[in-house]
Amino acid sequence: MTSVPLLITAPHPCSYLEGEQAQTAFVNPSFELNTAVYSQLIAHGFRRSGDDVYRPQCAQCSQCVPVRLPVAQFKPSRNQKRCVQKNRETTAIIKPAAFEQAHYDLYLRYQNQRHAEGNMAHSSPDEYIRFLGSSWCDTLFIEFSIADELAAVAIVDRLDNALSAVYTFFDPKFSSHSLGVYAVLWQIQYAQEQGLEWLYLGFLIADCQKMNYKDQYQPLQGFIDHAWDYLNIGNPEGSING
Repeated sequence: MTSVPLLITAPHPCSYLEGEQAQTAFVNPSFELNTAVYSQLIAHGFRRSGDDVYRPQCAQCSQCVPVRLPVAQFKPSRNQKRCVQKNRETTAIIKPAAFEQAHYDLYLRYQNQRHAEGNMAHSSPDEYIRFLGSSWCDTLFIEFSIADELAAVAIVDRLDNALSAVYTFFDPKFSSHSLGVYAVLWQIQYAQEQGLEWLYLGFLIADCQKMNYKDQYQPLQGFIDHAWDYLNIGNPEGSING
């Protein structure tokens, strides 16, 4: 693997686990990134946010587990099959990672409904596109519509042999369609059609409700002790909305 210079942040309050201190390793911003290098980094537990690439580097905690799905082996659960059926008339269009006012307006509605306490609920257009887009990565915006109405947008990175699910936001009025789940299922199918091997799903944090839903997608691999291995997790049938 290419030698990559890293910077380590000072300890700071964890965004996911109350009372915990976190540290993060960032790729030095002066280092020139591209899709090929990022394909190697994500296979070593890194993640993209805007142009920044990072991974947790916490001294006393290892709950953030990078996870990925071997798409050829995926078997949908009963709930996931029901989600696909519910969205049988939902359409998807692949678009470039460019600012669109309709996407931005939907993003703000989603943040104010689901994460009103966070800073992203007040994102400017520039902050929005810098968070989701990238100047060096091959990023797609997948636009989902229901009855010709914009319902959700999924941000997806195309890598050498994988897709990476970056973020999904949806119109709260369509919550019953479980569009967050459907977006992942769509990405699994798209990766299969493209002959790709993996779908990266970011970090699984067992003790954080916002981050523990990823164990629904099986079989799931986790990057633990610098190696990928299958996680011994059941496939729960409980319903999840988006």
